[in-house]
Amino acid sequence: MERYQKKDMLQTIETLLRANDTISKVAASNPRGASEALIQCQESAIALGTDLEVRGEKYVPFVQMLEDYCENLYQMNENLIDESFIRKAAKRIRKQLIGLQNGIKYEIPDDRKQIVFLPYKASMWDSLESVWKATDEDPDCDAYVIPVPYFDKNPDGSFKEEHYEGDQYPKNVPITRYDEYDLEAEHPDVIYIHNPYDECNHVTSVHPYFYSKNIRKFTDKLVYVPYFILKEIEPTDQAAIDSMKHFCFTPGTIYADQVIVQSENMRQIYINEYLKAAKEMGLGAEHVNRRFLEKKFLGTGSPKIDKVMNTKKEDLEIPAEWLKIIEKPDGSCKKIIFYNTSVSALLQYSENMLRKMESVFKIFRENQDEVALLWRPHPLIQATIESMRPQLWEAYKKIRDRYIEEGWGIYDDTADMDRAVVISDAYYGDHSSVVQLYRQLRKPIMLQQPYYVSSV
Repeated sequence: MERYQKKDMLQTIETLLRANDTISKVAASNPRGASEALIQCQESAIALGTDLEVRGEKYVPFVQMLEDYCENLYQMNENLIDESFIRKAAKRIRKQLIGLQNGIKYEIPDDRKQIVFLPYKASMWDSLESVWKATDEDPDCDAYVIPVPYFDKNPDGSFKEEHYEGDQYPKNVPITRYDEYDLEAEHPDVIYIHNPYDECNHVTSVHPYFYSKNIRKFTDKLVYVPYFILKEIEPTDQAAIDSMKHFCFTPGTIYADQVIVQSENMRQIYINEYLKAAKEMGLGAEHVNRRFLEKKFLGTGSPKIDKVMNTKKEDLEIPAEWLKIIEKPDGSCKKIIFYNTSVSALLQYSENMLRKMESVFKIFRENQDEVALLWRPHPLIQATIESMRPQLWEAYKKIRDRYIEEGWGIYDDTADMDRAVVISDAYYGDHSSVVQLYRQLRKPIMLQQPYYVSSV
């Protein structure tokens, strides 16, 4: 039998109180209906009493109160046509139920909190992982990690194939399938998300059921944590802010009860830009109330930084095929360069970017005895190119497949980006949130120039 939560107990008492008021009014005119209602009240009381009885001696007084309540229901049922008796019995019952309600409210410990995490791509799990760990270690919380399905999109915005990455999370993370947890029925205390776009992403979409504007109905608190880290900007640098302000006003930031960003400066930027966008959209109430937004946005830091700072190289499992590329014949290790190609660079530079990639691969191939290249393209590159630059896909695919087939460098398309960041010695590639992680680790960073291409 499923145990009652405290809130369920209180809800049951409220229902019994309402039923008692109704029965006292209709008993004389509709004794049959009143009798059926009394039987239903008795069944609810017995179920609640059974639950309390198995909890131990501490709950015996509540069980006795419910037994007395059931006795009064029986007497009421035996005297339905006696209006005077019914009025007096209803007053006694109401007094009993209010006493029981207060006892449950003040003497029974609060329920354990249910905290739900709804990631979609496993490679972005690091944006929630440290929060999950803290919750999972809290003895008063039940934490559920529920990866949600998502779709690639066609150029016209319609959905293509569905993806589910529940089998790609770290082994220490217990996974609950999205179709085995009823958000509406469970109504968790808090839901965490890292995808803010709902239907507004041109490349992918989580299943519409998990849009922020829908799931906010199924929790007391919806929290959005960005899956990315941005370059730190001063709140007065409007030119730099203009290049990222679209992140500040999305469905996730609108519908979330709380938004957690990477720093206090970024918090102020989010608040300022959210206010501007809300006013331009004609929104009112809390959307244009700075005092409200000061509480909604928190600048307490990114879990992505927590993850990479707490990951030790000696604790990582390095694939054997990677070690063949990393290790020299004498057993020493080559310098490892993390090469990152981003979605935005491919969209912006198209064929020039492809030529740049070929140039980079040529240089590192020629120097493979001293340096190991670890290429980790953005996980949404294929879906993005197929949706927004379909003419580029075949050329990109040829470059990618040739790199993998030649086998002189590492191709990393796993869900664990932090492993690549930690084992590498330096960063090379496009502007990306990954750059911020290298800054935190104080590792060398070099940004590539797509128009600077050596002879291939």
